[in-house]
Amino acid sequence: MPRHHSDIDPRLIAALRKGAVLPAHPLALDSTRQLDVTRQRALTRYYLDAGATGVAVGVHTTQFAIRTVGLYEPVLRIAAETASDWQATPSLLVAGVTGRTEQAVKEADVARELGYHAALLNVAAFKGASETEVLDHCRRIAAEIPIIGFSLLPAVGGFHLSYGFWREFAAIENAIAIKMAPFDRYRTLDIVRAVVDAGAADRVTLYTGNDDHIVLDLLQPFVVRSPDGRSEQRARIRGGLLGHWSVWTKGAVDLLTRIHALPDEAAVPVDLLAQDSVVTDCNGAIYDAAHNLAGCIPGCLEVLRRQGLVTGTTCLDPNERLSPGQAEAIDRVYAQYPEMNDDAFVRANLDRWLSERGASVPLVA
Repeated sequence: MPRHHSDIDPRLIAALRKGAVLPAHPLALDSTRQLDVTRQRALTRYYLDAGATGVAVGVHTTQFAIRTVGLYEPVLRIAAETASDWQATPSLLVAGVTGRTEQAVKEADVARELGYHAALLNVAAFKGASETEVLDHCRRIAAEIPIIGFSLLPAVGGFHLSYGFWREFAAIENAIAIKMAPFDRYRTLDIVRAVVDAGAADRVTLYTGNDDHIVLDLLQPFVVRSPDGRSEQRARIRGGLLGHWSVWTKGAVDLLTRIHALPDEAAVPVDLLAQDSVVTDCNGAIYDAAHNLAGCIPGCLEVLRRQGLVTGTTCLDPNERLSPGQAEAIDRVYAQYPEMNDDAFVRANLDRWLSERGASVPLVA
């Protein structure tokens, strides 16, 4: 199992560096808060058939509480086994790794043994610690498995880290990507500059988690100039590792494919630029921007429930539920932007994804 990025299948590294759709995998529970294995598998099958390069499991959208109820290893195992059984080509598997170093090492070891290729490091447990301590932690996990940095906004438990931190992080030889989700353009620019200034742009691929600017992140060239201003390098955010892409995933794949088809120096079509506001408006409803993202996980589950992929919006925490007015907000974006959903694709393939073997009905594009 991968301990170093050179151990990863070259096809997957190439896909990561080109830029991938990596949905943050939700947790499918029944009404009694027990894991619904059939629908957990169905979600993984849906993402892969929609064209996602892989999945991220054990992350915020999977619900951090899986660790306290003994579901971390089972949920990661289901996704890995489903991906392996479902398609002949390999899928990129990213495991969310959290907690202080002792816990994080254990999670990284579980992920690596299950065949996961990289760990997305959530360092929220280090809030209040020095950046030196956080970097030591990152280096320790990088000794176990390739790592993906995670800039997580404070609204969902994260904290901001400096340009200096990210420059040192990018210098970690087993760091392969950074998911940027500060929801802050200044902080996003800090990370882009840090990776370029560290000379790591060819190894550390930038991924967006900025739900308020998904499309523009993927379209925008970032200019990074030398200290004397005489030379410059342009950097790009190449893909997304997003909870928002856990819904309407086929549309996300189609969108990223269209963006990748544009040469870096090409003029961007106005209709593609306009998609930034459309996607942000949809995200605002699904991710519950009106209530500071309190209903983001139930919001994703609500869309999947409407499609038949899950049976409800039940979360491990009974207090985690749709916010007042959130269902109506989702109704609104469904009505205003019908081209954004992939309901027809799901409807055509749902029986196949829910079946025991999954082969009774052919995939319908």
